[in-house]
Amino acid sequence: MVVRFLLICALLSVSLFAKESGRYAFRAQKYLEEGKFASAYSLYEAALLASRKESDLLSESRILLSMAQIRTSSLDLELADSLLSQVREDVLDLNTKLALLQAKISLDNIKGKHAEVISKVASVTEEMLKNAPEALLAALYSEEAYALAAKGDISKAEETLEKVRKELSKKDGRYVLAKARVADVSKASNADSLYSEAEKISIQENRIYRTATILYYRALIAERNGESNKAKDFRKRSAHAFELMGLPKPQKRSLGEE
Repeated sequence: MVVRFLLICALLSVSLFAKESGRYAFRAQKYLEEGKFASAYSLYEAALLASRKESDLLSESRILLSMAQIRTSSLDLELADSLLSQVREDVLDLNTKLALLQAKISLDNIKGKHAEVISKVASVTEEMLKNAPEALLAALYSEEAYALAAKGDISKAEETLEKVRKELSKKDGRYVLAKARVADVSKASNADSLYSEAEKISIQENRIYRTATILYYRALIAERNGESNKAKDFRKRSAHAFELMGLPKPQKRSLGEE
């Protein structure tokens, strides 16, 4: 599941990046907040080079995580895998270790490796969860809920969604989207209405990537329901947003070209 409404870089304080690498990373995060993914990635590349010059392995790892998350959002999955494989887990603090795990299970869900997601989440220790940011925990549990639903365990998926709600709130767009994804994979009748609710919140918050992704999911539901005109509209709106962000693969996917 691409719960790519949440980026790893947003979970990790920019203040933790060092020196020149920190300046590049800070600018990259600003671009991400504006929905300029391609521009942000270029700055993260500069930040990565700077962190290596500074011999700062922790900053390098955090930058690699941010780059991998962008590549996951861009559907460049092999490159995302490659970036994650370069992360030195032995130098990470607990929150960054959890962020690395979240990045890995996000990729697993996209690839349909739902059993691996469930297994990896089960391996998380209480120590890792204890002081983790609520946004990171919500992202982790959202991925787990989707994987459980995809494996047909709807009851456990619903229980896991409650964990997401506890970290956020019932009205939080990230929670509503997680709920919609579980409903969608479960073929529940309320999936589109939940997506619609999540879309409204996303537009209000100016979360361009999240909105574009929701529109793509709504297009798929409309197609399943035989609503071709509605599906075309959703696809066009989604593709346009991805184009503005500099994400060609998601744009082509939205247009049905991949």
